[in-house]
Amino acid sequence: MPMHGTGTTSIRRRFPTLIGVAAAALGLLLASPGAATADGTTPLGSHPAIGSASMGSTIREHEGAGDYSRAPSASPLASVEGVDVSSHQGNVAWSTLRNGGVRFAYVKATEGTTYKNPYFTQQYNGSYDAGMLRGSYHFALPDVSGGATQATYFATGGGGWSGDGKTLPGVLDIEYNPYGSTCYGLSQSAMVDWIRDFTTTYRELTGRDAVIYTSTAWWTQCTGNYGGFASTNPLWVARYASSSGTLPAGWEFYTFWQYTSSGKTVGDHDLFNGAMDRLQALADG
Repeated sequence: MPMHGTGTTSIRRRFPTLIGVAAAALGLLLASPGAATADGTTPLGSHPAIGSASMGSTIREHEGAGDYSRAPSASPLASVEGVDVSSHQGNVAWSTLRNGGVRFAYVKATEGTTYKNPYFTQQYNGSYDAGMLRGSYHFALPDVSGGATQATYFATGGGGWSGDGKTLPGVLDIEYNPYGSTCYGLSQSAMVDWIRDFTTTYRELTGRDAVIYTSTAWWTQCTGNYGGFASTNPLWVARYASSSGTLPAGWEFYTFWQYTSSGKTVGDHDLFNGAMDRLQALADG
C-alpha cells in the first residue's frame, strides 16, 4: 500500500509537468515564423484556404500595393480599362462597371485541380451580358499537379475559348505561392518546364496561346528570368505603381497591366496596351 500511494503521488506530480511541457512546445510552434522552405524562403503568415487566392493577391503581400483611383499615366495607346474578379467579389454589378468605363473583364475560373469559382457563372456571363469582352484565368499551383493536368482542368472548367468575338484567351496566373514556398519547391528549370506544359496543352485544347500573368520580381526569382515565352504568349504584368516598370525578359511590351489592387467598384483594375480595336482583334484570335 505505501508503495502504491507513492506511485500515485509521483504520477500526480509528473502529470502537470508533462502538460506544461506540451503546452510550451505548442506555444513555440505557433509562435515560430516557420522553417525555411524547399526553395530557401519562409512563407509569410498563416496559410489561407485552397481557392482563396486571386490574381495579384500574393503580389500585394510580397511587393506592396499602390492605391490609384484612376488609371495612371501610360502610353496614349493604353486606353482600354478592365477589371479582374474572383469569388471575393461575389455577384458583381457589371452595369455599374460598364457605365464607369470598364470595357473588359477577366474572371477566375479555377485553381489547381480541385477548385472552381462558385460565382463564375454570374461573373463570366454577367460581364458578357453587360457588353464587355470577357475571359477567364487559372491560378496555378505547380506543386500539386503537372502543367498539362491543370491546363486541362482550366480549359474544361471555364477557361475555354470560342470565336464569338467577345471571348478573350485564357490566362495562366503564376505568382507567389499563397500556401507555402515562393517557387512551389521547383527549380527554375522545372518551373519553366511546368509553364511550358501548361501553355502547350492549353493551345492544343483551345487553339489559343494563353496569356501569362506574373510580376517581374517573381518571374526573375522562380524562372531565372526566362525569355522563351515572349514570342508566343502575351504578357500581363502586375505592378502597383505609376508605371509598369521593367518587364520580364523577352517581352518588349505588356499586353495587359494590372496597375492597382483597389480599383473603383470592385476588383483589381487593368489596362490593355492598345486601342479598343486591338483588344477586339485579340478576342477574335
